[in-house]
Amino acid sequence: MKSSSQTAAPAVPAPPPTPMPAPFVSLVADPRRRVVVFVLLLTALFMATLDNQIVSTALPTIVGEFGELERFGWIGSAYLLASSAVMPLYGKLGDLFGRKYVIMAAVAIFTLGSLVCGLAVSMDTLIAARVLQALGGGGIMVSIFSINADLFEARERARYQSYASLALMASGAVGPVLGGTLSDLFGWRSIFLVNLPIGILVLAGLAFLLPYRKPHRRPKIDYAGAILLAGAVASVVLWADSAQIFGSLIATQSLAVIAFGLVCALGWIAVERRVAEPVVPLSLFSNRTINLLLVVSLVSGAIGIGSVNYVALFLQTTTGLTPTHAGLLFIAMTGGIAAGSLWAGRRISKSGLYKPFSVASTALGVVSLAFFSQMHAGTSVVLIAAVMLLHGISIGIGQQVPVLGVQNAASRDDVGAATGTVTLARMSGAAIAISIYGAIIGSGLSHLTNQIPGVADFQQLTPQMLAALPEASRAAVAEAYAGAFFPLFLTASGIVAIGLAAALMLKNVRLPVAGKGR
Repeated sequence: MKSSSQTAAPAVPAPPPTPMPAPFVSLVADPRRRVVVFVLLLTALFMATLDNQIVSTALPTIVGEFGELERFGWIGSAYLLASSAVMPLYGKLGDLFGRKYVIMAAVAIFTLGSLVCGLAVSMDTLIAARVLQALGGGGIMVSIFSINADLFEARERARYQSYASLALMASGAVGPVLGGTLSDLFGWRSIFLVNLPIGILVLAGLAFLLPYRKPHRRPKIDYAGAILLAGAVASVVLWADSAQIFGSLIATQSLAVIAFGLVCALGWIAVERRVAEPVVPLSLFSNRTINLLLVVSLVSGAIGIGSVNYVALFLQTTTGLTPTHAGLLFIAMTGGIAAGSLWAGRRISKSGLYKPFSVASTALGVVSLAFFSQMHAGTSVVLIAAVMLLHGISIGIGQQVPVLGVQNAASRDDVGAATGTVTLARMSGAAIAISIYGAIIGSGLSHLTNQIPGVADFQQLTPQMLAALPEASRAAVAEAYAGAFFPLFLTASGIVAIGLAAALMLKNVRLPVAGKGR
């Protein structure tokens, strides 16, 4: 009879313990110096985002000097196309070469582009200069959020990210007013040249105060992947704007843009599968949390950026408010964004949980946009302000969640690429949503041409022309726009509902505490 020791199963060696992530070490050890660097980054962010807003009110003056009215839309579209195309590339370059020189290069390119814009001698040179400016502006957007991940540990970053959200909001609020004022006082070129002293100040500050952290990897640039991804991204943005450029989203040229984008996308996937350092690692998309947060970011762009201009149009055409009164109502929205962003940043910093804020943000967005769909010419101004406040809060409390969540889910070596991807998703969501909203409004108003006395073309109806119409015609215009905006707001509410579904499927991850790794 064998002993028990002879019959016992051989012992299975215990698996090696999972290595703990390295504790977080800030790029800037001194807290005061860290805050100064953050303020410099906010200044660069404000400069880059303000420029896209500030141009809008100066466009009539620019067209008055150069003419070529049919091409003035490219002043904005060229910037959006170029900045979106380079966002993922900048994120990857920061991962490969370190973020200091990448952000400095972006600021330098943007500043140089601003100078060329201010010296433009024709519409062609201005559009080309806007492309150059955007090549820096897109890098500023991505690099700043990536550097925040090196400056602040995850929970502290939530609080500082809310300040960055305020800078974005402030640029949207101040831009149109500042653009008109500078253009009236000093000419339209001043709106670009004002960036020169700001850009030089930021460059000097970053050169002396931002340390250089060399990545522990050998840089290998994926040129083919970068070009193919840029082509795919530019195709999405160009197609979203093709209703204005080519006359229809399904025009022959628009379909050609889609086909080109699909070819670029398929080529990009094929390239990224075999290169050592892909621009956007495909492994990011194997992470369920990152995929869900990209959906949330798309929705965030569609509502937080894409819907703003249409809300302004809705207020002026449907409720009968003057541009001044409509602008004052936006104080309620921007105040809600500020309050929601600051409150959420502090709560996420304390609890470490970000899912509840994404769920609350999208749920409130569904409700606020459903309320918008029920407004008409007789709606009380107080009620309108309350709904805009609610809508602003819904945007604010969820604005920083996608960046925080993706940076926490990605590996530390891929933080830049992940940040570029989620920022691009937000911009793409805005571009696609704007095209959808425009198509809905155009379809709703297309059959009403010449049916209202005094209104020959709804697309050329300015607030001043609307105010000069007889009462009966103004009421008919308001009713027509209310009918067109009803499906728009329901569509927007449905888009946010998709984001809500994605937010509900997120794991309730808790951000790590300082000093305990990621």
